[in-house]
Amino acid sequence: MATTTKPRTTKAAAKGSSTTASTAKIETDERAESRWPALAAILVLLALYALLPSTFPLWVRLVIVFAAIVLVIPSLVANPLNQSSQKPWSRPLALALTGLLAVANEVDLVLLIGRLVQPADAADAPMLLLSAVQVWSMNVIVFGLIFWQLDRGGPVTRTQAPRDELPEADFRFPQDEDHDSVVEVAAGSSGRTDWTANFIDYLYFSLSNAMAFSPPDAVPLLNRTKILTGIEALGAYVLLVLVIARAVSLLG
Repeated sequence: MATTTKPRTTKAAAKGSSTTASTAKIETDERAESRWPALAAILVLLALYALLPSTFPLWVRLVIVFAAIVLVIPSLVANPLNQSSQKPWSRPLALALTGLLAVANEVDLVLLIGRLVQPADAADAPMLLLSAVQVWSMNVIVFGLIFWQLDRGGPVTRTQAPRDELPEADFRFPQDEDHDSVVEVAAGSSGRTDWTANFIDYLYFSLSNAMAFSPPDAVPLLNRTKILTGIEALGAYVLLVLVIARAVSLLG
């Protein structure tokens, strides 16, 4: 009777497979994005929200700041230095944090606009100007966080997943098309170095969008991204127009 022999993995093959997996793990760890730029931006945002003059009552602002810190801590414990892994609960918490900050800022923006269109004397000018700077700055940071969390599945997926497994891109960056440019430009392209955008790229996009009222170097691709880009630009534009109008009325 013929016997069936099960194929066995040799020690050399197993060692080679283990070495390949270890090499891949090292490569993805090296690509992992640092947590600190985004965390620093969140702390700045919370400080602006809690300490500067605002149309929100102080206790409401403190509750939102506390809730935001509670949402940040678990993710910070899971990945204290780099965004190298994603727990089943970490992305929902990150999206909840971003949503909380976005809603709080948009409500504050609406309340501030309401204050700016109401009659006021010159004594209110410093407070209104400071509040406008606060809300405008928070708007830039909040939308930078939103874009950072949405594009290509978020900061962990963007750097850890193979490119052919990434979700559809929300933005097209110049680096995505620079692979056939001159040598010194192509050296930093996605096609040559597997480049992926980090938080600074999305914060720069948000800042430029709020100042120019139109997309800068990167291009929004999906409908959701175009809507969010438009909302940010519209809010920044309305706030700027009303602040200028109030300044002219006070000076006149």
